Amino acid sequence: MRQDTRLSRLLHVLLHMAHSDAPMTSQHIADMLGTNAVVVRRTMAGLRDGGLVAAERGHGGGWTLIKDTQDITLRDIYACIGEPTLFAFNLSNPAPQCLVEQSVNTTISETLDEATTALMAKFESIRLSDIQADVENRRKAAGC
Repeated sequence: MRQDTRLSRLLHVLLHMAHSDAPMTSQHIADMLGTNAVVVRRTMAGLRDGGLVAAERGHGGGWTLIKDTQDITLRDIYACIGEPTLFAFNLSNPAPQCLVEQSVNTTISETLDEATTALMAKFESIRLSDIQADVENRRKAAGC
């Protein structure tokens, strides 16, 4: 199963944007992530629509962070990428006649619902500024 890396990649980009005084072009971001500028523009459009970034066209243009890192949660970013499925588990038959499979489905569904609720609460509690502070601590420790 292919893993969805958009959340971690966007966190990476947003942290670089927070550290930059100049707009970042789609091509610059694409080079940083090892992808192409079209994919970057499509993905960044979700962040723009979510009010986290803005784009300016033309010479000297690019993407800029327009919301303070203290005001951006992982939940916000997750919402901007369309809230992809968090878990690969699924039910083989959502409406089975077999009582055993009904019990299995109930157990799996309830467990996934609880895990999703817990993960969303954790995403809501982590701010981009928290990760930014960790980056700064790592830079200091590395002598950068």
